[in-house]
Amino acid sequence: MDQKPSVAELEPRDVEYFRRGAWENPRFWTRLGGQPDLQGKKVLDLGCGHGSLCIDMARAGAARVVGVDLNERLIHFAQRNLQLNYPELADRVEFLCIDIAHLNEADFHLMTSKDTFEHVMDLATVLAEMRQRLQSGGRLYAAIGPLWNSPFGDHDAIKRLMGVNLPWAHILLPDRWVLNATAKRLGRPLTSYRDLGVNMLAFRDYKRIIYESGFEVEFFQPNCSRHPVVRLFSLLRHLPLVGDYFVNNLYCVLRKP
Repeated sequence: MDQKPSVAELEPRDVEYFRRGAWENPRFWTRLGGQPDLQGKKVLDLGCGHGSLCIDMARAGAARVVGVDLNERLIHFAQRNLQLNYPELADRVEFLCIDIAHLNEADFHLMTSKDTFEHVMDLATVLAEMRQRLQSGGRLYAAIGPLWNSPFGDHDAIKRLMGVNLPWAHILLPDRWVLNATAKRLGRPLTSYRDLGVNMLAFRDYKRIIYESGFEVEFFQPNCSRHPVVRLFSLLRHLPLVGDYFVNNLYCVLRKP
């Protein structure tokens, strides 16, 4: 869907990121088998960020869309963007800066999470909180990536430090060197990449956590992409011992029994 918010009162960098939803959101649904029927549905988006997916789901007919995120700045943008550019959706969309454990609302028909689970430190607990708030038969649609062991699983931490993208550099370079240099740049102590917001989970960790979550796993597909390199990774991920280093992303559909 076309997303062209006014730049009035909004940071240009945030407007530009929000606009990425015009191609990212359709790709999200395509990789999950297509967008489900949202007409009249009550929906939660975990890690909503700038709110693009929430806006799209409301425009597709969802009766209520709740976007939650722990980043106060992004939620402020999403709220203000809603007021300025999508006032016709204001009675159906709500953005909250809140931990899902503190969300006093349930009975959602459907949930989404796009490129967020790799930042969740206690994924098993968050999945339990999501399942608790879903209706029986409700589904969770999730995209996860890039995964920690993939070529750029550090989410550009080393690129921001060194100015270049080096595949698997976060695996090859000593943690202490990278973290000390990054701590000096940020002006705060760092003891782990987790302090930079990545949970460092490998593909095998996600697989275990998801299959032990109490959800029925309807779709579970690593390396969803038409890019030739990722297609090659789909073959290499079956190699013993090093397979996890060739899993770039993971898409799944989970159903609450």
